[in-house]
Amino acid sequence: MSERAGWAAGGAGGEDGGVAEPIASESPRRRGRRRAGADTRGALLEAARAEFGERGFDGATVRRIAERAGVDAAMVNHWFGGKEQLFVAALDFPIDIATILDRVLPGPPEELGARIIRTFLGVWDATGGAPLGTLIRSVASHETAAGMMREFVGTALAQRLVRPVAPDRHELRAALCGSQIIGLGMIRYVLRLEPIASAGHDEVVSATAPTLQRYLTGPLD
Repeated sequence: MSERAGWAAGGAGGEDGGVAEPIASESPRRRGRRRAGADTRGALLEAARAEFGERGFDGATVRRIAERAGVDAAMVNHWFGGKEQLFVAALDFPIDIATILDRVLPGPPEELGARIIRTFLGVWDATGGAPLGTLIRSVASHETAAGMMREFVGTALAQRLVRPVAPDRHELRAALCGSQIIGLGMIRYVLRLEPIASAGHDEVVSATAPTLQRYLTGPLD
């Protein structure tokens, strides 16, 4: 995903409204060694993921993200063009759908549900669930996040995972699969509800994969 992708611009006005502020250098009063360009950009991404993950898109502010990164707030506009573009860049996932497909499609169709759950657990655990948590917290209030989630269910699931194996009702089955996968992610990484939050992969797979498998290939009536 391009970090300067042309997502819809944010609202007008305000430090977080998506309107680019004049580019300014880092404050001359800041003490210590200045960050190199790549360091500044990386620090902003790390801070943004933490802020968006904790507060969602609406709750996070450019000023708070910049303070957390230890740079001037003008650097957000300099590197990303505004809060909206920083949000999109911060949601860069560590694995794409093509890689997931390569992992889950080979093998017996009747075990596809288990492979899907195990793969997503591995991806999410590698980052502590941070990108998923950010997306879920923001989806109700931000169209970019909602669009990403719809794309995941409508394209990644419906067209590439469900359609090749499902006997019928592909869109419904994709939506049901999405509810299972995203719901599991919310419980494990956002709500951190025990015992699911700390359960091992084998335990989670054995408990959830049969339901996902029925959504994929079983009878729905």
